[in-house]
Amino acid sequence: MVRIHKVEELISPSNSPLLPTMARNGHVPPTDEDTPLLPSQLAFKKPSAAVPWAQVWILLFIHSAGPLTFYVIDPFTPEFVRNVGITHGDESRVGYYVGLMHSICFSTHALTVLHWSRLSDAVGRKPIILIGLFGLSLSMYSFGLSTTYRGAIFSQSINGVLNGNSGVIKSIVAEITNPTSLPQVYAYMFVAWSTGSTLGPLIGGLLSRPADQFPNTFGNSQFLKKYPYFLACAVPATFSALVWVMTYAFLRETVPSPVTLRSLLKKQQRSSSAEIPESDDAERPYPLRRLMTRRVVVLAMINYGTLSLVEVSYRAILPLFFSTPVNRGGLGLDPPAIGKILACFGILNSVFQFTCFARANALWGTKRVFIGGLLCAIPVYILFPVMNALARAYGVGRVVYSAIALQVIFDCGLSSCYGCIFVYISAASPNRASLGATNGLAQLLVSIMRTIAQATSTSLFSLSVAEGYFGGGLVYTVLLSISLVVVAFGTTLPRQVWQS
Repeated sequence: MVRIHKVEELISPSNSPLLPTMARNGHVPPTDEDTPLLPSQLAFKKPSAAVPWAQVWILLFIHSAGPLTFYVIDPFTPEFVRNVGITHGDESRVGYYVGLMHSICFSTHALTVLHWSRLSDAVGRKPIILIGLFGLSLSMYSFGLSTTYRGAIFSQSINGVLNGNSGVIKSIVAEITNPTSLPQVYAYMFVAWSTGSTLGPLIGGLLSRPADQFPNTFGNSQFLKKYPYFLACAVPATFSALVWVMTYAFLRETVPSPVTLRSLLKKQQRSSSAEIPESDDAERPYPLRRLMTRRVVVLAMINYGTLSLVEVSYRAILPLFFSTPVNRGGLGLDPPAIGKILACFGILNSVFQFTCFARANALWGTKRVFIGGLLCAIPVYILFPVMNALARAYGVGRVVYSAIALQVIFDCGLSSCYGCIFVYISAASPNRASLGATNGLAQLLVSIMRTIAQATSTSLFSLSVAEGYFGGGLVYTVLLSISLVVVAFGTTLPRQVWQS
């Protein structure tokens, strides 16, 4: 059942003809899962309120710090794994260790993200974001100083444990906007993510091994010869530190009455249960058991998780495919070239999301855009073996780069699914005070799926290279099959979130 509290406060009596008779009396008829999730969709369009763009811009900088630190290592991670000697020269094992390095970040993130998000409902969003930015900066400086595989794993673990910003940022966006402006702001948030994922690989490719790439400038630096990836990692680490300062100075708290961590701990010690008492009070966060509904778990969380499984698997094998020799199933590119290509992916994706997502969402509806984006995963995976076949026949030249450009176009459609699912997740929260916990649950599942995606896709890639199953295309066959299942599951979402 959909409940509307105090309908008379939402719309004046003079406008009451816009509402069904039952709604004017404080009641609404039973609904199914195709019923709009937001009350405003039931009968009227909420007027667009002014978006606090100053706060949105701060959130954009915070949001871009995450992908900047995560993707900066992509161009040189295969090279790093080879150089530390953990594979003992076995090229087929590079994918295993690259996948493990990335999945360690997601797995540790899964252990803490829900706790950070729930804690933000009580102590406020700002303290949790500051802790996350500190973790990003610390992990990147640590990675840059790592000379062993164990050190790199430890650095990735710091990133995962301390960074709970992903869910908290989405909660702030939902709190400072309304349903009519939410898709527009989410489009900007994806641009911020794409900017970070664009600059990250570009920085990683251009600034790794600076003593070798720029001998006239850094050739005499013994420090950079000993730590060839420090300069590349120091850039996102310093950026996160600067964003920390900006957040501390200018970001406003959105939780109405945050409590201090000390008072929260004292309250928990006095209480036999840490759960918040069940209440219909819209200002109180709901306990977890009241969030475990079909709308939250099945429609929002699982669709978000399966989307991440498909998209992260693609992202994981992309640098491996680019760096693997042509005769082993890849394109045989070096880190600078990989960084430039991944940067082009991010730039074009940012332009597409900025210019097209909000319009497409308004024109076709959130569900249609989501399903259309999921369908783009099919040609994305098909193009991998096609590009290798073209490279074998014609070399890595204009024809291959044309195929890469086509893959970028389909990638833009796949990436648009994130803006759609964020809208569904925000609508699925039972009240605004539970946005942090709802986003935290979603991020928990997504972190688990990303861990599985990183480890499984890169391992399948290595297995395909080593054993040649399906002509080396086993990984693409499996991921293509998973994509079809994910598309089918996406059809369970309701047709509308709110009326245009």
